Amino acid sequence: MKNLNYLFNALLVVAIAVLYYFHFSANNCSSKKGNRSVEAVALSAKGKAGLFAYVDLDSLNEKITYIKQNRAKLEQEQAAIEAEWQNGYKNLQQQRDQFIKKGGSSITQQQAEEFQNMLIQQQQQIDGKKQTLTQKLNEKSYKFMDGVQKQLKDFLAEYNQDKGFNYIFTTGNGLEYMVYKDSSLNITNDVVEGMNEKLK
Repeated sequence: MKNLNYLFNALLVVAIAVLYYFHFSANNCSSKKGNRSVEAVALSAKGKAGLFAYVDLDSLNEKITYIKQNRAKLEQEQAAIEAEWQNGYKNLQQQRDQFIKKGGSSITQQQAEEFQNMLIQQQQQIDGKKQTLTQKLNEKSYKFMDGVQKQLKDFLAEYNQDKGFNYIFTTGNGLEYMVYKDSSLNITNDVVEGMNEKLK
């Protein structure tokens, strides 16, 4: 079912691209003076024609210093939350072992129930803290990615002023909606260089 959705989306993108091509081609043939040709609209800085360009998101994540540094910080925070949670559970296990060792066979049912209830409360606190910290980290991560996306859109708007692309797509792992990519329309290196400068 998931593969079917990917296939459908890919076909949809191709169909839209074909429709745009025929639409602009038809306008170009019917009126030489009325509309600019596809090539005139889409000349890139390298002198290659194309209405479309694409950016590889995986490369942006790997090569833009600001993203790498902040992603590493977020991963460290995630690891710290996980370590604190695991240490909490280890502590519970140690308390349980000490309780059994100390009391041995003289532990009454009431003592065992009270101790178990105390452990359950501590476990709930540990789990609750992890959930709260994870939620805060997710919000922080979302804000960070939202800010990067805004910076990327601003950069591409400025970048495209003299490039003439009508559409700039993103591609990457799990985002392969394009069945064919002309590598001459790959502007990822320009975006990496520009974003590194912009986000210094």
